Amino acid sequence: MKFTFGYWRVRERYEPHYAVEYWDHEIKKNELTVYAATNHIGDRGDTLNQPMLTLKFSSPIPNVIKVSMVHFAGRPNRSPHFQKAEEKGDYVSIREEKDRLIFTSGETEAVIDKRANSWHVSYLSEGRLLTDSGYRNEACMYDREEKADYLVEQLLLDVGEYIYGLGERYTPFIKNGQEVQIWNEDGGTASEQTYKNVPFYVSNKGYGIFVDNPGDVQFEVGSEKVERVQFSMKTECLDYYVINGGTPKKTVQLYNRLLGMPALPPAWTFGLWLTTSFTTSYDEDTVTGFIQGMKDRDIPLHVFHFDCFWMKGYEWVNFTWDPDTFPDPEGMLRRYKEKGLHICCWINSYVGQKSSLFQEGMEKGYFVKNTDGTVWQCDRWQAGMALVDFTNPAACKWYQNKLEVLLDMGVDAFKTDFGERIPVTGIQYYDHSDPVRMHNYYTYLYNKVVFELLERKRGKNEACLFARSATAGCQQFPVHWGGDCTATYQSMAEDLRGGLSLSLGGFGFWSHDMGGFEQTATADVYKRWCQFGLLSSHSRLHGSTSYRVPWLFDDEACEVLGTFVKLKCSLMPYLYGMAVKAHEEGIPMMRPMIMEFPDDPTCVMLDRQYMLGDSLLVAPIFSESGRVTYYVPKGKWTNYLTGEVKEGERWYTETFDYFHLPLLVRENTILPVGKEEERPDYDYHTDTVLKVYEPKEGVPAEITIPDMNGQKKIHIQMSYENGKLRLTSDGGKNLSVVCETDKNILAELVMTES
Repeated sequence: MKFTFGYWRVRERYEPHYAVEYWDHEIKKNELTVYAATNHIGDRGDTLNQPMLTLKFSSPIPNVIKVSMVHFAGRPNRSPHFQKAEEKGDYVSIREEKDRLIFTSGETEAVIDKRANSWHVSYLSEGRLLTDSGYRNEACMYDREEKADYLVEQLLLDVGEYIYGLGERYTPFIKNGQEVQIWNEDGGTASEQTYKNVPFYVSNKGYGIFVDNPGDVQFEVGSEKVERVQFSMKTECLDYYVINGGTPKKTVQLYNRLLGMPALPPAWTFGLWLTTSFTTSYDEDTVTGFIQGMKDRDIPLHVFHFDCFWMKGYEWVNFTWDPDTFPDPEGMLRRYKEKGLHICCWINSYVGQKSSLFQEGMEKGYFVKNTDGTVWQCDRWQAGMALVDFTNPAACKWYQNKLEVLLDMGVDAFKTDFGERIPVTGIQYYDHSDPVRMHNYYTYLYNKVVFELLERKRGKNEACLFARSATAGCQQFPVHWGGDCTATYQSMAEDLRGGLSLSLGGFGFWSHDMGGFEQTATADVYKRWCQFGLLSSHSRLHGSTSYRVPWLFDDEACEVLGTFVKLKCSLMPYLYGMAVKAHEEGIPMMRPMIMEFPDDPTCVMLDRQYMLGDSLLVAPIFSESGRVTYYVPKGKWTNYLTGEVKEGERWYTETFDYFHLPLLVRENTILPVGKEEERPDYDYHTDTVLKVYEPKEGVPAEITIPDMNGQKKIHIQMSYENGKLRLTSDGGKNLSVVCETDKNILAELVMTES
């Protein structure tokens, strides 16, 4: 939201009250409260008839400073609230000097200027300026038309500083110059709107800002004052956190410590998912034919997803299989399970009027209501649809009970669709939550209810949902799906930008519709998307009005899909290790180049390639010619598929067939490759080949390989001295070592006791 008209003028509808100078402060334990006058106080009379801004500084965890800017403290800050961690410890200090106050958390400081007419707050990391707020930056803006207050903060955007994140955004990867509204909408990848809005951004200077409000936060990233990142909202209290990890990666880790680490998806979810698509015509015979068709063409398939029309039209959701198309669902699921498949079903949080659940939910008070006590309904998605009120514990239990029947039937996972078409006007929730704050937060409650059921029924590390909408904290309920994309290279690139932006919001796992959702891809686009999709954390074929089985495109598409499914399965000892790292340390599996190489100026703007874990660089191909231009960071990198070695700090332009692309292994890497190409879930500790790439003399390396439950781990360490390669492992069976870049190097593997 813009409040000014050029640099000098304020828009006529707003009355500004800027923090001008320090007035007073209080220190209580580990909290510093500072009172900022909105005009210069020259005498006692200047304290009259003017607002005051109150800023409270505290710290929930080391190197995270919470700032609460308050105008009227007597207005209730209504629910919901993001759930955040707090850690005990002696990591906060507050000291007063003649002209300044210094609030310190770990190595991070907030310095407040106490001099008259010199309001200024600086945020520093070991003396290095991260960002600041000062003259005409912090304000209460009174809106004369709405008769309401907006609180505004403007933080420094430094020379050469770039901003990333703010959710799954399909607009340019770098957010500088953009106006961003944190408001979940049904957008599509060609839109500035998005399903997953997260009020958290990361700077290439190595810090991040999290605005602690689930409502309508609006960002102006150098798009109002070009030297400032502005965020504002209609409120009397604006809370935000300065998160200082020192690098983008460590900042994302700190954010996940604050908001919640991603859960670990089960190993089977990393295989190939196939769906019915959205509005296609299908029944049990269709599905069975797809499954058999994949087997006949030697394409490993691991999960089958039933999209919306597993239920009868107009009756979403009733959680009942359409008897016309699926007359024997229990028998069908049993037969598919016997083929080794896992099953996923589409669900949403809406209940159409024709659904058998509508009357029950209405009578028991399980739906969001109008302020007059009637059930809120609309015809936008399903005729007469109501919305389950997840602020009501009884409604949550009721919803879970309906899903539990499906789990007992043999369903393994759910795709939680929608969650972003949430009303805000004239409605009330069971717990009287603020409807505006609930608009984005609703999806958190929705996904939490489903995920907790899955975890209870299937066990820890065995729960998985595919979520469309999300907000801050939803990274705890993976996996998250990106869409809706069209079947073009442009949309494919948009999707990747969205996923990389989302990863900078702490989301560890991400997928997308391989082949595109809307329209039908050419065989060329389909094959390139299969490469990209199988080199993402999760891999799902899905469409809208047409099927996505490869033989409908061409015979080569079958070969390409099968090749890359098998490649991904063989890489699972490495990939699942990266999944465990995402779960335990909060580092996403798919990482923008700036996250992994923050000191390389070229990586600042890269959005058409990414790191898949610590050691693999992927550059998807977005052209019919097969031509791709990509950047290789410092060091020696080896193409996993061709064996070609690339010198780093260089750009390359190359052309690839459908069975190859830039998939580069970082130097000094131990890459564990498994024995299995048909399944993603197998024993990663047995018969695994430890492939070594460009070992560096005198530079040790290590890797951890978990079991397929993410529990038991083996640790492998590598040293390379005097031309001799030595690896030690504290576990595993029938492990072997191969130096891929120099077969003449003698490699020794030593087994030690764990």
